[in-house]
Amino acid sequence: MSSDPSLMPDPAAAAAVADPAPQPAARVAGNGRTLAGTAAGQLRERIIQGEFPPGSRLNERALCDLLGVSRTPLREAFRLLAAEGLVRIEPNRGAQVVALSEANIREAFEVIGGLEAMSCRLACERATDTEIAEIRALTYEMMASHARHDLPTYFRTNREIHERISLAAHNSLLKDLYDAQNARIQNLRFVSNENRQKWDLAMREHIEMAEALEARDADRLAAIMRQHLQRKCEAALKSRSETIDTQHM
Repeated sequence: MSSDPSLMPDPAAAAAVADPAPQPAARVAGNGRTLAGTAAGQLRERIIQGEFPPGSRLNERALCDLLGVSRTPLREAFRLLAAEGLVRIEPNRGAQVVALSEANIREAFEVIGGLEAMSCRLACERATDTEIAEIRALTYEMMASHARHDLPTYFRTNREIHERISLAAHNSLLKDLYDAQNARIQNLRFVSNENRQKWDLAMREHIEMAEALEARDADRLAAIMRQHLQRKCEAALKSRSETIDTQHM
């Protein structure tokens, strides 16, 4: 991992797991189902951002305070996330963030690679000029955040670009499949950006993607996307291996 302090993980995120006393989220009005859905959305985002690492147990009392809900909607939120493959619920032991195996990671990236490549091809055919211009604008924003080593903004724009390409395919079933699979590996997609050289390469690939989309070159865009995600998969597998080695030291 890079020694550049601007690329190091935020210590506050680690504290959110280690110390069950984070700042509470705003309380949400509505019935139990609405509260559960809102809690699931907030918890999903925190898992994706790496605040709750793979394998970590989810403390109900701390999460009730954090998300501003009671135990009943929180447990329903756990069930919603379990259905997405993000959380595993164990009898008498509570909920735990799923830790993907090497095979799980490879398979997930193979699937998401196929889905995104298909989205790329359809987007080149169906995207409006406005949609393409918006993706180009997001790419400029990403370039600016990359130049100033602003990882949070880079992650946000990166994620939004991939989602915009999926939307620009104008296929609702494909978008639903993408969303479901992407939630499982979203946090793994950014592991390689902790290394400056790999981050630079990822940025160049995104510039090439924007150019291919503007040219409506479906073959080129799909190929760049597959290569981009293959690199992410390799970085995720390397990170997993290093984490396991550290745990066994």
